[in-house]
Amino acid sequence: MQVSRFSITAVALAIAGCASSRAQSGASDASWPEQLAFEYGRMPDPTPLRWRGLIGEYGEDSTRRWYALERDRRLWILDHQKNYVPLAERSDSVFDAPIATAAVSGEVRFSRDATGRGTSVQVGDLVARRNVIEPPSGANQLRITPVGPIDELRRAALAANPPAETGSYRPADLVELTRLDSTIKLEIRYAGSNNFLGTKIYDEGRAFLQRPAAEALVKANRVLRRLGFGIVVHDAYRPWSVTKLFWDATPDSLHWLVANPAQGSKHNRGAAVDVTLFDIEANRTVEMPSTYDESTSRARADYPGGTSLQRWHRELLRRALVHEGFTVNPLEWWHFDYKDWKSYPIMNQPFDRVPVVMRTP
Repeated sequence: MQVSRFSITAVALAIAGCASSRAQSGASDASWPEQLAFEYGRMPDPTPLRWRGLIGEYGEDSTRRWYALERDRRLWILDHQKNYVPLAERSDSVFDAPIATAAVSGEVRFSRDATGRGTSVQVGDLVARRNVIEPPSGANQLRITPVGPIDELRRAALAANPPAETGSYRPADLVELTRLDSTIKLEIRYAGSNNFLGTKIYDEGRAFLQRPAAEALVKANRVLRRLGFGIVVHDAYRPWSVTKLFWDATPDSLHWLVANPAQGSKHNRGAAVDVTLFDIEANRTVEMPSTYDESTSRARADYPGGTSLQRWHRELLRRALVHEGFTVNPLEWWHFDYKDWKSYPIMNQPFDRVPVVMRTP
């Protein structure tokens, strides 16, 4: 077992606010790309590999939880009293840790396994074990254990009827995203087995949105491309039967992750989209503080952990989409709802029955 040590002294720290607290829209459509480029003109440096194994949550009790995170090319601790603690690396691989808290004192020790992954942190007599919530090493999708056989749940969902709705709604005008903008990339997880249920749900890997939402996403993608990024879509319009399948397959304790079919999902209305960013130069999807569809606290839009670069990616995506009329789901950084979602009815058409409309924005 390897050990990394940290020592503690007192210091007062002022932590700068995150990018999302900056002035919101305010810019005209003409000046908006320049404003976004100014706000996100400098990408944070990658986190040194020797630190990455330590980054995570420590302490099973949320009232005593510590976060090890990277910020501004330094390793930090965010303790249970919301104090940010910078750690200064020395040449002998020992770190000095000034900390703004009277709750603990003494040397900080991180224990690592043979791969360099942190397993626990010790401060004085307090030992907090790593809270293992992320996917296994090398995996990019955290899975849940369905409450029953997926095939049986699927048959029941297809035989059920969506909830009856009253009121007037706009006529549906679902548009296939890649027909509006061929540079939008698709990684439709439910068209394969790399999803939170571990099985294929969709017959086709396609993405549709109501026209206003689709056009807004295209605008966001065009602005992001000027900064070297593009949008990757994991999911968009979702037939109601799939929402019912997700709900019926998910344990009660994780129902926050899926929509209740009794109310329907904004995905069912064609006005919600699950997205991430693609680094055009690097030719890969970027890292975020959590994986997609992750049923942990790391999925929260305001999760404080991870690395500077991961949080920067998350805030850039959010800033670009909010400007175009989307709202982020506070529990899922990847999930965005379009502003007029209430205007559309719950739909249940499979992808192959969605009319293909060739109009452009």
